[in-house]
Amino acid sequence: MKKFLSFCFWISCITSFAQTGSEIYLFDVKEKKGKLTLSNPQNVTNHVGYDNQPSFHSDQPILFYSSFNEEGRADLKQYNYKSNITKNITTTNEREYSPTLTPDKKYVSCIIQRDNGAQDLGKYPLEGGDPIVLINNLTVGYHVWADNSHVALFILGKDTAPNTLHYLELPTKKDTLLAENIGRSLHKVPKESAISFVHKLSDSNWVIKKLNTNTLQSKTLASTLPGKEDITWTPSGILLSSDGSKLYQLSGTEWKEIVLKETMPALKGITRLAISPKGDKLAVVVSE
Repeated sequence: MKKFLSFCFWISCITSFAQTGSEIYLFDVKEKKGKLTLSNPQNVTNHVGYDNQPSFHSDQPILFYSSFNEEGRADLKQYNYKSNITKNITTTNEREYSPTLTPDKKYVSCIIQRDNGAQDLGKYPLEGGDPIVLINNLTVGYHVWADNSHVALFILGKDTAPNTLHYLELPTKKDTLLAENIGRSLHKVPKESAISFVHKLSDSNWVIKKLNTNTLQSKTLASTLPGKEDITWTPSGILLSSDGSKLYQLSGTEWKEIVLKETMPALKGITRLAISPKGDKLAVVVSE
């Protein structure tokens, strides 16, 4: 048993260090008559190694993200894009991913990956302190808050089981399984009681669905870009995505390339996207 646990720990460490190096660029965004224009790209992490999973504060000029330290463990950081100051939210022996401001704006919720393979959902006080564990009986990959007491979860499948979408009521721990074979991109739909998720119906048929959080019924909105699951919503309700090198917005059922106002750096390996609540900043994760 000791040898087995040591092997599990070794695999966990290898997985952490194997994460691809990435950077986060911040763009200025303008929207006119439903069309977006990007300008002024800035590398706001500029750090060797993993910098990923950006999200914005709801009413402050702060970008949250996960960043590897020198030991290859992920801590949570925040970047103030008015003052250009970066600081740690966590400095722990665990690994924290997917920082997300909680609805009460007092905490940053995140995935806490532990050395024994567990992946819990917890939250850290914004001003510092010990975490509060919210879910420790599921292997949580990603999450999004529907409201103060409900959270949608990407749960990793065990062995050959598929990844699944769960909708959990925190006060009662009522857990509802909603879909199988989903993508990692979970988002609150602007101005609606709804969340979006990517449903992988087959290897070549991935669709974006909207889940009504009152009825727990979902409907298909559009197909993703081929083989791409990372999306985000503008505050006005426009879906954004990338094919890895270019950025697109959904117009009707067609993905159209977003206008670049000026010469941009050669971005490669674009994955996760996040847009500010005012719709004036876009965070883009690219390969290092």
